[in-house]
Amino acid sequence: MPVRQPLTIIATSGTGGDIVPFVTLGRGLLERGHRVLMLVPSYHEASVKAAGVPYRTFGSREEFQALLDLPDLWDERKGWRVVWNALLPNLGTLRQLIQELPAEEECVVLCHPFLVPMAALARSVRPDLRIVCAYLAPSNLCGSYDMLTAGSLSIPSWVPISWRQALWRLIHKVWVDPVTLPTLNATRGQHRLPAVPHFFEHMLTAPDASLGLFPRWYASAQPDWPQAFSEGDFVGTSVREPAGLPPGLEQFLSEGAAPVVFTPGTGHQHAARYFDIAAKVLERLGRRGLFLTPHAAQLPASLPASVMWQSHVPFSALLPRVAAVVHHGGIGTTAEALRAGVPQLIVPYAYDQFDNGQRTRRLGVADVLLAKRLSVRGMQTRLARLLASPDVAQACRRLAQQVDQHPGLPWLLDRVEAALYPAAPGRPGAF
Repeated sequence: MPVRQPLTIIATSGTGGDIVPFVTLGRGLLERGHRVLMLVPSYHEASVKAAGVPYRTFGSREEFQALLDLPDLWDERKGWRVVWNALLPNLGTLRQLIQELPAEEECVVLCHPFLVPMAALARSVRPDLRIVCAYLAPSNLCGSYDMLTAGSLSIPSWVPISWRQALWRLIHKVWVDPVTLPTLNATRGQHRLPAVPHFFEHMLTAPDASLGLFPRWYASAQPDWPQAFSEGDFVGTSVREPAGLPPGLEQFLSEGAAPVVFTPGTGHQHAARYFDIAAKVLERLGRRGLFLTPHAAQLPASLPASVMWQSHVPFSALLPRVAAVVHHGGIGTTAEALRAGVPQLIVPYAYDQFDNGQRTRRLGVADVLLAKRLSVRGMQTRLARLLASPDVAQACRRLAQQVDQHPGLPWLLDRVEAALYPAAPGRPGAF
């Protein structure tokens, strides 16, 4: 009798950039014959359903929209509290799902790092539950050896490791642990699980294995990352998306010079000033532009014929045909711009965006302008320099070739399988 595959539960949350890579992995595992069940916010149900991956949802669309409505979501110091407070009511969702499974039903969990506490809580009903954490961006690993930023603060290479470690301890003591630990440990106590002393230490050590969804040349494994860590690759940001572009956009692209794309991210709906400045910069530079956001209310009241708005466009089809991308520094947009070989001006607001900005700048393909220092002059100067630089163009071409030469999704799925099912017959472990 053939051995029944364990149920692979893939749990993720966040905006589109956090959801799509996990959906891509889920679809890939499904096509390889694995049993997959995704757990995602109700807000993202349509995209998971369109990918054809079995799923369960948590929370409501209204609750998630209320989260997006909060300007503090994109504040580098206040954002973490907003995210945690939104997650807290759903902390027991994965535990409940696993508790409903038949006792003989074997399962494993692949999850977003922010959902590790949710997965660890499920060990109160499945003590031997195997948890694999997939890191979309290196900054979430809180490493000190390759620490480029602390929020918007750049960390020079000469800063001693001990100082960087002390800075991380301060960040966690002041901004993270007081927000998360009281409620997390109260919930754990209700299920007779021991309290955890540090949130990020719990996030890093609770999983049985961890996987980076970024290549080694972007960020290599560091001495203070989890021991059971496997290097991976960028996932990509499209799942069953149309290969072409909308007819109106296709016509716009063919009628003039390659435009500059501006996007603050799919979840950002408080970027009116960003788009207002972008419109002024395009006018001063005499450039055409494309504004991407599903939240049209934050756009200027009227746009010139040289600027077009789209709610969503597949980056794989669009970015190879643009002059540059001005974006927030989300890892998905960053990876697609690297793949397309176009210059990037990164305007980070919060989370991993600061670190991603510094990494792409270090690679020679980008510049960074902090959102809190955003101005017409600052954006114009940096964008003009990027567009005119032969060194930037050369670096973009080199890295695009490097991305193309990587084995891609099949190789990454091998790594995911090795992490999730290390004892599978005939399968060598990755760790």
